[in-house]
Amino acid sequence: MSQEVRKLPKKTIIIITVMCLLALVAFLVLKDLKEQKLTEIVGILGYKNISHIEVINKLSVEDKETRFKSKVFKIRFFDKDLDKTCIGFIHIGKNNQYTEDLDCK
Repeated sequence: MSQEVRKLPKKTIIIITVMCLLALVAFLVLKDLKEQKLTEIVGILGYKNISHIEVINKLSVEDKETRFKSKVFKIRFFDKDLDKTCIGFIHIGKNNQYTEDLDCK
């Protein structure tokens, strides 16, 4: 009752490896673009000198009355002017209106 295990062909291993690398590169590019967008938004909100921005979570929300869909980002960054780490929410509403709920400690 010995069962023989067949090896994967080299071509299949190469294809799997390339697909994994492409997925990793796409993930890193999308993460970087999201952080750049939020860095710009945080600058508009008055936090000009920041570093180490991190997007913790992104939620799609909908207003029950108007049925308008918008986005809420939970972010963390270091404000060099205040010398504090800030964490909180940024809501991107209709016509790119931004509201913030940030707490710096």
